Amino acid sequence: MIESPGAALAVIESPGAVLAVLTGVAAFYFWLEKATGWKIFRYLVPLIWIYATPMVLRNLGVLPASSPTYDVMRQFGLPMFIVLLLLSVDVGAAVRIMGRGVLVMLLGTAGIVLGAPVGYFVVHRWLDPEAWRGFGALAGSWIGGTGNMMAAAAGLDTPPDQFGLAVLADTVIYVGWLPLLLISKNFAVKFNQWTGVAEGRVAKMEEAARREVRVEEPPSVRELLYLAAIAAAVAWFSGWLAPRLPELQPVLSTSTWAVLLVTTLGIALSFTPAKRLPGSHNLAMAIVYVFVARMGATASLEGLAQAPAFLFGACIWIGVHGLFCLAGAWLFKVDVHSAAIASAANVGGAASAPVVAAYHRESLVPVSILMALLGYAMGNYLAIVTATLCRWVGGAA
Repeated sequence: MIESPGAALAVIESPGAVLAVLTGVAAFYFWLEKATGWKIFRYLVPLIWIYATPMVLRNLGVLPASSPTYDVMRQFGLPMFIVLLLLSVDVGAAVRIMGRGVLVMLLGTAGIVLGAPVGYFVVHRWLDPEAWRGFGALAGSWIGGTGNMMAAAAGLDTPPDQFGLAVLADTVIYVGWLPLLLISKNFAVKFNQWTGVAEGRVAKMEEAARREVRVEEPPSVRELLYLAAIAAAVAWFSGWLAPRLPELQPVLSTSTWAVLLVTTLGIALSFTPAKRLPGSHNLAMAIVYVFVARMGATASLEGLAQAPAFLFGACIWIGVHGLFCLAGAWLFKVDVHSAAIASAANVGGAASAPVVAAYHRESLVPVSILMALLGYAMGNYLAIVTATLCRWVGGAA
């Protein structure tokens, strides 16, 4: 096998050592966040450090530019974490508790899908022609979460430099958007008067949330094996079928088919008894963060000159999302707590939605997670739609 120059010059070449570094980086930053309690992690979350550290190590020649470890993680790690994330989706519970609040989230999701081409149209002339793929990856994060971002990037074959810009924009916008969602609580009375919220709506939500609360027991070894077997089987089947489906380049490739197949199968499995297996979400997120490190290790420092334009487009984009959320709250007569949680479930995912819910109404923390899981179910499909819209408005052939 002929190795690339980056791989030949790397200090670490062994596949096992590469995997050890990637998992070590992911574990280190979560340990550091918990052990120190540094405030910097409130603004620069572990995600960006987990991505940036392997990127620096790769550009310094410590990690290889290509490795069998990267290939295996993409082939098996990616589909496995998608399945595990989607197993715990519970559409019915979210609707029963939030009612019309789910409609606000869906309208906010529409704002993500339609806001992206607006922002991209304004700034695309200053971006790389492949930047629409980076916008698609960011859409995955803003509709679902980090796992969707990884899946969308893989499905769209997003170039490493554009994925790096997506990670940067995700972090920067999060720093500004999260405080706005928290501060909105201070305007609850005026906001609810403006939207015409029915009296007692919040109390009814809290009561419904209490009825739906379930305590998940720690998974046993047997249950973890069940989860691994299910995820591996879906990974194998999607990998076998995807190359046999027709391609429609540049949007619908074998990689795209693989992500769509795994997503569909994962959602289907959420309606089976497999949904009740504990531990799927935590296991999935562990794989996700190692995969984030893998993405960083394959990235370069090229493309950073495009960061101002990419960020400006993302700011326009998030503004459109915010307007859609406000319109949804007014149209469906929803309280500020539901509107803030709906936006957080999109933009922040399962990591941030509970933070916003706890600040607004602690009793709504469980449902905030359920709403974020809805984003997981939609994120991979709609990220590809969003990327396609961006490509069209950018004038690509």
